[in-house]
Amino acid sequence: MRYLILSDIHGNREALDAVLTDAKGRYDCALSCGDLCDYGPDSNYVIDWARQHLAVVIRGNHDRVCAGLDSIELFSDLAHESAEWTMEHLTPDNRTYLRELPTGPRLVDDALVLVHGSPRDEDEYVMNIQDVSGIFNFIDAVNTDGYLNGLPVFFGHTHYQGAFFRAEGRTHGISPPLTPTQETRVTLAKGSAYLINPGSVGQPRDGDPRAAYAIFDSEKREVALRRARYDFRATERKINAAGLPLKLGIRLSFGR
Repeated sequence: MRYLILSDIHGNREALDAVLTDAKGRYDCALSCGDLCDYGPDSNYVIDWARQHLAVVIRGNHDRVCAGLDSIELFSDLAHESAEWTMEHLTPDNRTYLRELPTGPRLVDDALVLVHGSPRDEDEYVMNIQDVSGIFNFIDAVNTDGYLNGLPVFFGHTHYQGAFFRAEGRTHGISPPLTPTQETRVTLAKGSAYLINPGSVGQPRDGDPRAAYAIFDSEKREVALRRARYDFRATERKINAAGLPLKLGIRLSFGR
């Protein structure tokens, strides 16, 4: 099975459409690590698409807050202002959809696991080798039934594309494709554990403005970390016209 794995679309229609065009013919079903909404001007469009096309999706922290399941006061001033706008504009059906999204970890087809932040906390930021080493230790400690053995864990939340793996007791990092390269392929070795971030579709923060996503081929045990160019200026114009914070549009061109 070939899985299209998305995360942190954040209401960016142009980025989502570019990813779907780029990924066409490369996957059999689509999954999401959460944060469908907020920041971008097209949360309803993204959620409408998700309801029709995502085989499995778990909630992110912005999905949770914008659905009214958690306090908006948890957010920074910028995120607070954006979430207020998003909450005012979500349709009732889409708000209900967000409220009913399951939490991670979520096992999919005995082939992979989806989380938003990490396997131990959906709001945890996993950024570096030190963070990841702690997660691998946690997985070893709680994975008594073995359901994670050999299965890659896909996570989002940080908006940084990349991968980490543990082999023979050591933790290593794998970099995403750098401009102008479009793809980095990772073959999953037997006996190693993997944490993989497909990156953010709608608001990358790793210095690359291209929309990020991943494709996992469970038969070949191969992950492709991919980037797709999109018209971020069009998204920026829509953000400005909607009255969302200007910074949300400006940052798209820098991928920060």
